[in-house]
Amino acid sequence: MNYFTKKRVVLFLLFVFPLICFLILSTGQNNFTKLPVLTNNLIDVSEISDKKNLTFKENVSVVCFLGEDISKSKTRLLNLNEKIYKKFLDFKQFQIIAIYPKEKEAEVEKLKTEIGAFTDMQKWIFVPSEKELIQVFFKSFSTDIILDNYSSSKAFIIDKNGNLRGRTDDKDIANGKLYGYNMNAVAELKDKLKDDINVLYYEYYAAFKDKNKNKADRKEVGI
Repeated sequence: MNYFTKKRVVLFLLFVFPLICFLILSTGQNNFTKLPVLTNNLIDVSEISDKKNLTFKENVSVVCFLGEDISKSKTRLLNLNEKIYKKFLDFKQFQIIAIYPKEKEAEVEKLKTEIGAFTDMQKWIFVPSEKELIQVFFKSFSTDIILDNYSSSKAFIIDKNGNLRGRTDDKDIANGKLYGYNMNAVAELKDKLKDDINVLYYEYYAAFKDKNKNKADRKEVGI
């Protein structure tokens, strides 16, 4: 007798298989990958800016440094806008912060106009600052990256607690530590930066879910 009849296979796929998947996911809900913290407690962006309410706290931030040659940063920002900003524009508490020397404001305004021609700019934040402050601010990141005329080709992920996030096991780097993501490389933005921001958001989502579950459990037992 053929045990695996068509009817039994259909019933398995409809009822048993989804149940097995659910049980696996339920028991492993706290085992998801977290995005490593590479540097704790950076100097907050509010310390180098005159903009009101600008802060890393309670935000997922992507930070980049435009430097003195704004035209050199144009392609990088266009890549970042297309591959990252547009993907996360509708996410809560998301922002991209572009830092540059104060005397470059006229050039940056032109760049903002070009990017804004086809983009809702509400979560793009351009921050002019003194060169000395930019250098001190970047030093707090404690990376192996050096600013070149206050500029970097890298974009950095800062979490809601003001910590630098990245990778500790990146296969393309000798020591595995990925502090920043190359804005000149579209593939890196799409395959690494985008994925890592998603991991960070899922980390917050899972923590929020666990917090609510614990509250519900305490309520049930009368705590």
